[in-house]
Amino acid sequence: MKPLKIGVIDLVSKGPTKTYWAQVMFANLASIMPQVVATWCEQEGHSVKLICYTGREDLQKEVPEDADLVFICSFTQAALLAYSLSNYLRSRGTVTVLGGPHARCYPDDALQYFDYVLGFTHKSTISHLLQNPEPQRPHGKHLQEKGQPVHLPGVAERWKFIEPTLKKAPFLKMVPMIGSLGCPYTCSFCIDSVVPYQPMDFGLMKEDLSFLRTKFKRPLVGWHDPNFGVRFGETMDAIASAAPPKSFQFIAESSLSLLTEEHLKRMKENGFDALLPGVESWYDLGNKSKTAHISGMKKVEQIATHVNMMFQYVPYIQTNFVLGMDGDAGAEPFELTKRFVDKSPAAFPGYSLLSAFGEAAPLNLEYQRSGRVLPFPFHFLNNHLAMNLKPKNYEWVDFYDKVIDLTDYTFSPRAIYRRFRANGQFTTRWMNLMRAVSSEGHGRLRFYRQVRKNLLENRPFREYFEGETKELPSFYLDIIRKDLGIWWQWLPQTALVHNPNAYLAKSVSIKQPV
Repeated sequence: MKPLKIGVIDLVSKGPTKTYWAQVMFANLASIMPQVVATWCEQEGHSVKLICYTGREDLQKEVPEDADLVFICSFTQAALLAYSLSNYLRSRGTVTVLGGPHARCYPDDALQYFDYVLGFTHKSTISHLLQNPEPQRPHGKHLQEKGQPVHLPGVAERWKFIEPTLKKAPFLKMVPMIGSLGCPYTCSFCIDSVVPYQPMDFGLMKEDLSFLRTKFKRPLVGWHDPNFGVRFGETMDAIASAAPPKSFQFIAESSLSLLTEEHLKRMKENGFDALLPGVESWYDLGNKSKTAHISGMKKVEQIATHVNMMFQYVPYIQTNFVLGMDGDAGAEPFELTKRFVDKSPAAFPGYSLLSAFGEAAPLNLEYQRSGRVLPFPFHFLNNHLAMNLKPKNYEWVDFYDKVIDLTDYTFSPRAIYRRFRANGQFTTRWMNLMRAVSSEGHGRLRFYRQVRKNLLENRPFREYFEGETKELPSFYLDIIRKDLGIWWQWLPQTALVHNPNAYLAKSVSIKQPV
């Protein structure tokens, strides 16, 4: 087999950007699977260049002109950039492949713009593809295994592709690792809700941690597990056996049910500096927080007490909430979240708007059957810029009034000051302040206020939200054009529109007798 020239692009940014936040943080958001695919391709004897796109690189110069094959990894919010890149590369004769969350959530849409679209991917999937990567027109091929791979190359094997990305990060340099795939919980809105939990090899974990100690004085590791620490004892034993206490700095997303005080003591010993537990709702999904039988203010008080206890052991905590869930109604869910902000002032609240990502979860079929899914362009599907589900118990203006009020309360000067005072570490204070005054806090608040204004004053804008028209408001079109920059000219004309009910249509088609 002739060696191929292969490019792998990890889209961390959804367009060119010069922001300070992107410069400092985006390289730390690199995904693991692009590095894995690059490693597998090289093991097959091919020449590989990986590019972690943080919005500051010139992709037209970075991607070799004579590349035979280019893999692109994209979240849905970067899908339009991925489509533009694919169109540009295919015009040069390059075969393109899409992988990542967007490929899993919207495979049928992506097949219009790529030669190959990957679902669950094993090394054998890549090996088979590399044997004969022919262009596929007018529609691409969907390649998918039945489940997640059992083994992934570790940090040492991927280091050739990790190191250049870390050099782009001026201060924090976070190495991506993963200890498990899937999740034992079944949160109805989550892409991992139907993926069986699967721990990775603990021996490889120990080897990788030992390897990192040869590269950094005190390595910073970001765990990409959907729910870190399910096999808690074995995971902590592996970490502890790799190095003396506090030789590492770890960041992980986990559930409150796992973050008991006993577990937190071990995590402190092993260097866990930041945790991102999911609270989600004051009424639903209590299994992740050991609150299955309580709700409302009692749940607020219990979780606030739990989170405050966590700060005895971990200096940085982000609590994650989903706004607009079907179990929410009226002002109470938002007022309860305000009370949590008061009772746990050190925590940084992360708010997401309930969204349905294509085929990500079976619950999306119910949303589509009820006609609630809106065709917002992929560019805005990041859980913040658009809620592509009509709320079950709110009118749009009322919903945005409450979201704005909560966001304003959370990032008011008073709340920012209380958060600053409640945290003692410089890094924690700096991170919280930067996030509060950047696009995540004040910037998002400005955006929500503009959306609300448009809902009140612009009839076509409101009709789009109500599902009465599919014509995209110029407000959103202008944002896409600006964000894509030079890549706007390569965006396929049809890419701004997708079928929000494609999952349902596919499900019905499969059930039809042949």
